[in-house]
Parts: sequence; C-alpha cells; structure tokens
Amino acid sequence: MSLGACAKETLGGETNLMLENVYWACGFILVCILAFRFGLPVLRRFDAENVARIARQEEEKSDPGAHIRHALEAAEEQVEPVTEIKVGNGVQYLFEAQIFTNRDDAEEARANRIGTIARRFYTELPQALAGRETRAPLSARERAARRWRSRN
Repeated sequence: MSLGACAKETLGGETNLMLENVYWACGFILVCILAFRFGLPVLRRFDAENVARIARQEEEKSDPGAHIRHALEAAEEQVEPVTEIKVGNGVQYLFEAQIFTNRDDAEEARANRIGTIARRFYTELPQALAGRETRAPLSARERAARRWRSRN
C-alpha cells in the first residue's frame, strides 16, 4: 500500500467522524429549538397557574369563608360527576346509581351529596381536634433533663 492511499483512508475516516459530530450538533440544536418552541409555553402556563394559586392563597388569608370553600372543594373532589345517558331519542342523567330525567335534578342531588360530605367534615372536626395532643412529645434534650432531675 502506498503512502498516498494510507493517507486517504485516514483522512476519509476523520471526515466521517467530523460529519458524525456535525450531525450530532445539528440534532442537539434542533432539539433545543423544539424545546424552546413547544416546552416554553407549557412552562409559562404552569408558572401562571402557580402565580394565580399563590395570589388566591394570599387573598384567602383575610377571607373568613375560605375554610368552608376549601371543605366544599375537597368534598366535590370526592363526589362523582353527573353522567349523561342517551336512551332511544331521550337523554337521562345518572348520579350514584339513580337515574334522573333532567340535569337540574341530578345536579341538585350531587350538590346535596357534596353538602353532606362537607357537613360531616365539620361534625367530625371537634372530635378529631380533641384527640390530638396539644403539645408534641418531649424532645431528647427534655427527656434527658427530666431523668437528670429525677436522679438528683
């Protein structure tokens, strides 16, 4: 093999390696552009939701009805939605295995169920608070101090 042929083989291998590196760099840049194009709006929407949530929490600090609203929201998450069922030409509505002929009656039954769950939360609240200790258990330092005092 001549020296020139050997040099061409080496140069061809380096050229392929350089082209592969260029392809990887182009791919990386393309991924960054796509992430900027499609990922940034998602992050902005997420940030906007967080800003709105924080603002709502700040407003609720001075709102005396906020606790009741939170209890109703938590109860609403526990209750299934009203389901629309098509029967022949008519429409019926299903809520907790009961069939209603119009949506207003079904939504009223759902609202009553939400109210019942929220009321149950408030009737059980004093009992739950009474069962809680008013003070956390003693820390290790406080237990050691008591043992030391009892010995001396």
